[in-house]
Amino acid sequence: MAHRLDSVQLDFVETAPLRLVYATEVSAAPAELYRALAEDVEGWPSWFRAIVSARPTAGGAGREVRLRGGIRFEETIMAAEPSTRYAYRVDVTNAPGVRAMVEEWRLTPTDSGRTRVQWTMAVSGTAPFRFALRLGRAGMGQSFRDAVRRLDRRIAAAAG
Repeated sequence: MAHRLDSVQLDFVETAPLRLVYATEVSAAPAELYRALAEDVEGWPSWFRAIVSARPTAGGAGREVRLRGGIRFEETIMAAEPSTRYAYRVDVTNAPGVRAMVEEWRLTPTDSGRTRVQWTMAVSGTAPFRFALRLGRAGMGQSFRDAVRRLDRRIAAAAG
């Protein structure tokens, strides 16, 4: 059963009771990565395997995302800063135990000509929910790294 989450603001990324932060470097330029994140919402399932479907809503101001296992999210875009940051708040979900959630993607060029991709999942929820996230931290990190590598290869193939 879907439920409405707390309507937190963007600063929740820094103040949430639980923050999972993952980062990796890829070859694609920040602008290309940003386009894939913010403008090709329907393309997410092709590189992020946990996602079954994704589509923009509210004229691009929101998203609807479905994950493997039946979890659904209705989201509001909170930051869309080309080549730099893309963030969204989950407003409605059927995931049990979650009270608030914001996810942020930061794109930073490195001195070596690569891009550092950082994904932060900021959440509040029940003790069992927080425990489950902590327990799954390593697996989520691996899923993130694999997804970003697939996205990097997808961008390179499209350019080649």
